[in-house]
Amino acid sequence: MTADRLFALRGATSVESNTDAAILAATEELMAELLERNSLEIAQIVSCIFTATDDLDAAFPALAARWIGFDRVPLLCTREMNVPGSLSSVIRVLLHYYAPADHTARHVYLGAARSLRADLDAAQ
Repeated sequence: MTADRLFALRGATSVESNTDAAILAATEELMAELLERNSLEIAQIVSCIFTATDDLDAAFPALAARWIGFDRVPLLCTREMNVPGSLSSVIRVLLHYYAPADHTARHVYLGAARSLRADLDAAQ
């Protein structure tokens, strides 16, 4: 039997518009895809840190995570650095979780955010 260890996953998605519905839907899709691709249960999750670009301020991405069952997981929302020329309308997440030591983390980048990590074939 393999002992569990702490892992971290990265993910990002683009958002169509600065509305609460668009932000929450994009975040929910991202979180569901992270869980599915990594065969995770919410009980394995330790914490999640969300960032959003400056143009997204209509809703907290963490709210979508709470709606899909992350209500007992510590969640934090913060701003992404506003670097000139960087991709706008993006939500990112850093998710910490326990899984067997032989687990392979599968990062997820959706929509226009795929361009952020085109080097990670498994993330697409």
